[in-house]
Amino acid sequence: MGADGRQAEPGIFSEKLMQLLDRVEYRRVETGEDMEDIARLRYKAYKAVNLMELTGSTLIDDLDFDSHAYVFGIYLDESLVSTVRVHHVTPDHRASTSGIIFGPEIDTFLDAGMVLIDPGRLAVDPEVLGDEMRALPYLTLRPVAMACEYFTADRCLTACRPRHAAFYKRIFASETVVACRENLGVYNADGALLVARVRGQRPSILDRYPIFDSEPFERRMMFADRNEVPFAPLTILPTARIAQGGYRRASSRFSASG
Repeated sequence: MGADGRQAEPGIFSEKLMQLLDRVEYRRVETGEDMEDIARLRYKAYKAVNLMELTGSTLIDDLDFDSHAYVFGIYLDESLVSTVRVHHVTPDHRASTSGIIFGPEIDTFLDAGMVLIDPGRLAVDPEVLGDEMRALPYLTLRPVAMACEYFTADRCLTACRPRHAAFYKRIFASETVVACRENLGVYNADGALLVARVRGQRPSILDRYPIFDSEPFERRMMFADRNEVPFAPLTILPTARIAQGGYRRASSRFSASG
């Protein structure tokens, strides 16, 4: 949003996101020390918006250690600024953040044999200001887009406050499954459930938000079993610029051949 209140041109904003991504590193959280950092960030972020009662069992829970869960820290200029937990949800493995609240609705997709990606526990440092704060939700959701590609997902879920639904509809063309559910227990907020049809959406999303692009080796570093990548680096550098170079060349060849 510009100073005069108007939305910035999509291409300009996308380039600003890409420039900020050049200063970002991703870390898959697998150690107790890193998890403590994630807990502190969740505490700071959730306290700022009074999202939940802040205790040890709510800041770090069993789902953080689920075999199909991937917790990421997003580092800007080597400082932890946000985090997200990504669940790979299948008919045989149904554990997820959204499933605690919207279990019956999510089971409908799983009973149909679908593979789902469910992001949860998204937290952004409230002390980050200006353009960087505006960009952080996009940078934080990047592993979610990568997970959809890596796991060949059918749908991507979003459980959020109803007032945030418009953001996900704009970015991912998400559709409403539950418009508003009250009294969510651990959360001091109402909740909505959205779902995005992943397959077929990728080209249009990358046209508008190229930072969501990635190379296969980056996705392996993010999600592969550590037995497959035993020497994975501590931090993972984004490959969106590299991937976009190949994507644009492929698009140009396709256009020329058409």
